[in-house]
Amino acid sequence: MKIRESIIRNCFMLGIAVLGGVAPAIGQTQKAVALYKNPAATVDNRVKDLLKRMTLEEKVGQLCTLLGWDMYEKNGDSVGVSAAFKDVIAKRHIGSFWATLRADPWTKKTLETGLSPKLSAMATNALQKYMIEHTRLGIPLFLAEECPHGHMAIGTTVFSTSIGQASTWDPALIKEMAGAISQEARVQGAHIGYGPVLDLVREPRWSRLEETYGEDPYLIGQMGIAMVKGFQGNNINSGVNVISTLKHFTAYGSPEGGHNGGIANTGSRELNTSYLPPFKNAIQAGALSIMASYNSIDGVPCSSNSFLLKDVLRKQWGFKGFSVSDLGGIPGLKSNHHVAADMEEAATLSMNAGLDADLGGEAYGDALIKAVNDKKVTMATIDTAVSHVLRLKFEMGLFDKPYVDVATAERTVGTAAHKQLAEKVAAESIVLLKNENGTLPLKKAVKNLAVIGPNADNMYNQLGDYTAPQPEEKIVTVLKGIQAKISSDTKLKYVKGCSIRDTSRAGMDAAVAAAKDADAVILVLGGSSARDFATSYQSTGAAVVKSAENAVSDMESGEGFDRVSLDLMGLQNELMQRIVATGKPVILVLIEGRPLNINWAAQHVPAIVNAWYPGQEGGTAVADVLFGDYNPAGRLPVSIPKSVGQLPVYYNYKSASRHDYVEMDARPLYSFGHGLSYSTFDYKQLGIDVQEKATLKVTVKLQVKNTSAVAGDEVVQLYLRDDASSVVTAVKQLKKFQRIHLQAGEQKEVTFELLPEDLMLLNIQNKWVVEPGSFTAMVGASSEDIRLKETFQVNKAVEISK
Repeated sequence: MKIRESIIRNCFMLGIAVLGGVAPAIGQTQKAVALYKNPAATVDNRVKDLLKRMTLEEKVGQLCTLLGWDMYEKNGDSVGVSAAFKDVIAKRHIGSFWATLRADPWTKKTLETGLSPKLSAMATNALQKYMIEHTRLGIPLFLAEECPHGHMAIGTTVFSTSIGQASTWDPALIKEMAGAISQEARVQGAHIGYGPVLDLVREPRWSRLEETYGEDPYLIGQMGIAMVKGFQGNNINSGVNVISTLKHFTAYGSPEGGHNGGIANTGSRELNTSYLPPFKNAIQAGALSIMASYNSIDGVPCSSNSFLLKDVLRKQWGFKGFSVSDLGGIPGLKSNHHVAADMEEAATLSMNAGLDADLGGEAYGDALIKAVNDKKVTMATIDTAVSHVLRLKFEMGLFDKPYVDVATAERTVGTAAHKQLAEKVAAESIVLLKNENGTLPLKKAVKNLAVIGPNADNMYNQLGDYTAPQPEEKIVTVLKGIQAKISSDTKLKYVKGCSIRDTSRAGMDAAVAAAKDADAVILVLGGSSARDFATSYQSTGAAVVKSAENAVSDMESGEGFDRVSLDLMGLQNELMQRIVATGKPVILVLIEGRPLNINWAAQHVPAIVNAWYPGQEGGTAVADVLFGDYNPAGRLPVSIPKSVGQLPVYYNYKSASRHDYVEMDARPLYSFGHGLSYSTFDYKQLGIDVQEKATLKVTVKLQVKNTSAVAGDEVVQLYLRDDASSVVTAVKQLKKFQRIHLQAGEQKEVTFELLPEDLMLLNIQNKWVVEPGSFTAMVGASSEDIRLKETFQVNKAVEISK
């Protein structure tokens, strides 16, 4: 028996077909198995073999990612491939689809017309089966899905949006969350997860701030590393991991005027020191895909920027994965940037710049084929791009195991464990901005409680953009969370009061009356990124904004909803002022996607809680904080300005004249890193040790003690300033942080280690160096709340190879 198995194995290794488990007889002719189909061959050899067999049209098809939600047909409890799918495969040999399982108003897929996890697995299997059995080469598909705060498909777990994730200051938790998201996507047949978004944001009027990790490159980088490692794991062929696509490369989050996709005004040094490092961190963590952004930098669109896509990404950082455009990004070279006269020229510019794949597929089709035939693009350039895509298909094992198990998808997606994880992420993300005179936590036995506001019981307003339709029973709103928390003797009155944008006063008086009858008021205001079927959308998925006067939708944030001010919209400020005028204790809870103007609230409301968009379990997390079952420790990843006239107002501005205005001071209302707790903490015994023998290493130690009677988390933040440098550097820059848990009265030693990369700057010769001289270390609870400070000296210059 062992001899027979050895013969079969050797025949397979040699590419000889084995039928029915029996080796062919001597002299019997069998068609040899193609090398690219042999799992024992190396990935490089399989890629080379497949490339040699492909036509130009088939190669270009591998570089196109089309919109996927029309590629299946659902009939009751069965699902199969659509006529549209068969047509594009036959005509264009497409290799990838995006958002096949997506459901939302743009795709017009609802809970009824979209796919459950079971049907999703069946649909992706049907697509792959068709590719294997009905195409010449049997190349499996790549299926990419949106995964920023959960896989954007029906039945999956909805986590806090990215700005909330960043507010946890807990990379280990975010890595765990990303692992759950990747598992839910992969078992349904997805292979690529779009995320994380690594845009550094300095423009809160921009509509997509909720998708980012804030204003600081180090914090963004740590969150990005966590997401990439959670998505990809240690092996993308694991069956539970997906390829991470980094977004948006680069300088997309600080557009001129806050216009989504607008130009980025940044110099080369700032690009290298602030915008690129998070992407480099994620690439070094192993990220295998990256998306070019819509914007231009210094007159060059990112979709055709060879410096970014070749020099930085490939040569400097050693990136081995594949790059992809944003949806319609390559046609945008013609329609938006006007650097291409026609689609052929647009395709030529992007392909020659090193952009591998076209999301949307409008440019990398006939136009790219024509560019090759017209000798504007070489076949070698095409082969390089195609090899980047095929290599990952082989490494993920798709040629050998293209299908997923339907039963596994049905039992793995939206589990109780993932629900608990969503609640934990939401709780850690909540930022207590203000708590005057111990207003919080509330007592559960409060006799009369009023819950008021447009975001108190609106589940979609709580979930943020890039969220699929949800069954009502799945989402715990703030109202539901409070109802589950309070004593049975408490009388609770809920009144909506007003909408986010609508100016109807129908509920205003009832809200005020409820407040007057209450012993305490929980007022839930903010914004919304909730899409609805009445909203129109561009071909890219961004919303077409209607004026506030004509709008019915609450949506004032989310892709395409850029703002001219940051004021609370509609009648929210009026509602708040009338509620506060009743004289009752008011707790303001903010559900929002961007920092909004809360100047009046900061002066007149005793307690303010910022929950961002906290996801499906957000109501439970908010209620736990309000009633003291969870001690908040979230910290702001972005500064909250007092006025749009201050913008930009980020904390780590360059050393220069920044002074007060005629109307107000220049400081933000709440600074980066700010967040309160029900505990109090003492910082002491700062010590710094500098070692310069073998390699530069600076060790920073301090003691942190919980001086309260309440156990809690503290986020210890280390900032650094280069006291005198050859180029202008930041007044302070976050370098390290730790979120630690301390019991009442407990004290811990916190240690930070700084290496040359933490002290370096880009000098006048554009070299990364650590310059000898004085540095100031600042340790505290926020960028403004610095508790300890000490200067140390570096005596030797260090040049760093980048």
